[in-house]
Amino acid sequence: MHERWALNASPLILLSKIGYEWLIFELAEEIIVPLGVAEEIEAGPTTDPAKRLLREGRFVIDDAGPPLPEIIAWDLGKGETSVISYAITNPGWIAVLDDGAARKCAKSYDIRLKGTLSIILSAKQAGLIPSAAEALRELVIAGARLKDSLIREALRQIANEEWN
Repeated sequence: MHERWALNASPLILLSKIGYEWLIFELAEEIIVPLGVAEEIEAGPTTDPAKRLLREGRFVIDDAGPPLPEIIAWDLGKGETSVISYAITNPGWIAVLDDGAARKCAKSYDIRLKGTLSIILSAKQAGLIPSAAEALRELVIAGARLKDSLIREALRQIANEEWN
């Protein structure tokens, strides 16, 4: 399946922190980082490995113009607004978001979604990583806000692994 992803900051930052950013390139055939997301990452800490990836030119940074007014009305972050606006104006692109309010907004516009959790689970299913549970543990240590119950259920249903 040909997947095109519009990446938000949190999945890129979290996967970069644990050294799994390469999964993005393995699982998606086309990837863009909207300009609003790139600006958020650039404004972050100098030690952020996602900042290095952007500066190395590993991602296409897309300035698709101003965000849509109907998305601005949701009062989301700059990156989330940029990702959702991009996905609306470019049908077929998947919004890669972790923020709950942003995901609710995207769903209200019937935008296909992925998050950091689903990237890890897809990587496990594709045989790219040996353990989804271990990768998720690393994500939680790196600052991912994932509920244990959500992780347990996802691992049970998809990866057939346990969460301790």
